[in-house]
Amino acid sequence: MLACNRAPEYASRADAIVAQIHDPSSEYVVVACHRGDWRNYPENSIPAIESVIRMGADIVEIDVHMTADSVLVLCHDGTVNRTTNFSKVFKNEPEKSSKVSNLTLAEIKSLCLKRAHGVETDTLRMPTLEEALLCCKDRICVNIDKGYDYYDVVNQLTERLGVTDQVLIKGKKPIEVVAAHEAPYDHNVMYMPIVDIQKSNGRKLFDSYMEQGVVPLAYEVCWQNNDDNAFPEACARIREQGAKIWVNTIWASLCGGVGNDDDAAFECKDPGEVYQQYMDQGVSMIQTDRPELLIGWLEKTGHHTLK
Repeated sequence: MLACNRAPEYASRADAIVAQIHDPSSEYVVVACHRGDWRNYPENSIPAIESVIRMGADIVEIDVHMTADSVLVLCHDGTVNRTTNFSKVFKNEPEKSSKVSNLTLAEIKSLCLKRAHGVETDTLRMPTLEEALLCCKDRICVNIDKGYDYYDVVNQLTERLGVTDQVLIKGKKPIEVVAAHEAPYDHNVMYMPIVDIQKSNGRKLFDSYMEQGVVPLAYEVCWQNNDDNAFPEACARIREQGAKIWVNTIWASLCGGVGNDDDAAFECKDPGEVYQQYMDQGVSMIQTDRPELLIGWLEKTGHHTLK
């Protein structure tokens, strides 16, 4: 009897994405969405997360800070001025601090979130990390930016919720520091180093992984310009090592300068004029501010179909 090669079956969509992240030979390109769909909903909000899930994104990137009563909430800035109606709610308390760390969860929940253009919503509130993870459970992976600052709290929370395998944290700490953080736990979230290959500290961190033979899931590679061969040379070394490559097309300053980011792709008739250069270097994880554009192009080119 002939053997039948069947695609593996996964318990959830998140499990299928995790399998792609762990497969360095996969041609599937993982799409990470920066702060969710912030163009249409308040950044780091539940609707912004739901929107990118509907788009077919693989990872939602969120930011966390801790409240005065030790609850992690989704907020990029250290203060809530930009993203909420804090000044309106506390207009009679001019001495009130707008720092997340000086506000209780109840005070945070009394604030309405603002959209990207600064207009406040009627009912949307800043979610806790727990609320966001429950929304994402089994549906999409989560990159917790600034999560390394709260590694112990995050890992304990993900274990309690049963989402550890679908959560990713990145950082710039030395290998030994990361290993020490992970040592107390039998089960850790995914981790990848951030290497800015045109800066001395980033190059030093990158070289330490190579020299010690430590192979991470992926490297987040950042670079400011294409004046040298730093990016393609790093990609070649990473491919040879057997790890994946993550790039950020959200800002030109993270991916080689003007003409290499999402805005440049948006202005092109064919987004591939921008994105194909990363494919050619073996990039298989892209963080974007234009998920619909990128996912649409990847689907047309056969690089965004979960098996």
